[in-house]
Amino acid sequence: MSEAMLSKVRKLLAQAEDPACTPAESAAFTAKATELIARYGVDRALLAARDPATDPVGDRVVEVVAPYARDKAGLLAAVAEPLRCRCVRRRHGSGFALHLFGFASDLERVDLLFTSLLVQAAHGLAGAPVPAGAHPAAFRRSWLAGFAQVVAGRLRAAEAVAAADPGTPSVALVLADRSDRVRRRLAEAYPRLRTAPPRRLAGTGFGSGAEAGRRADLGGRGVSTGPGSRPGIGH
Repeated sequence: MSEAMLSKVRKLLAQAEDPACTPAESAAFTAKATELIARYGVDRALLAARDPATDPVGDRVVEVVAPYARDKAGLLAAVAEPLRCRCVRRRHGSGFALHLFGFASDLERVDLLFTSLLVQAAHGLAGAPVPAGAHPAAFRRSWLAGFAQVVAGRLRAAEAVAAADPGTPSVALVLADRSDRVRRRLAEAYPRLRTAPPRRLAGTGFGSGAEAGRRADLGGRGVSTGPGSRPGIGH
């Protein structure tokens, strides 16, 4: 992402976090930051349609570690899919390694948002008391599931708005072609891929996590992509 775009996103999120802002003003700043991230994805897609070398299809492996590694992997998948990336989850020690496929600009957006959302989820869980009688781990897993589901819906909505530019009718075709190319790249790497069965969670934290997902900033601040840089979610 360009420094100019990242600077705009950071400024909007700083305004959204200002205690002097009303809830409505804060929501407006956050929505604008999300819009910029989505618009950037469309702009890069259109540029690459003219010059493919500017945004090649690629892949990367992201490791997520315990605790709650499977739930963090679910959050990463919830971010990747709306941003036109695909991922394959593999066991890796006590955690998981997720093999992501996508165009370079979309992988960049996934990394940006996932890093930020992990921090926000950790803060949200720290402030979400476990109800009396509830199993703490089950509550937190269902909380994270609710958080991830709402975040994915918000990202899909932002991407749809960005793609619906009446002045550029070719956007839908360009994005469909990109999605198809990513699917083909994944199929080449994993020709016998199987879909995992749906997960069943018994915890009572889904609603609380979903509400936190509705409040989450989707502009992606504080990015660090070095080894071991991704913040964990505590016990």
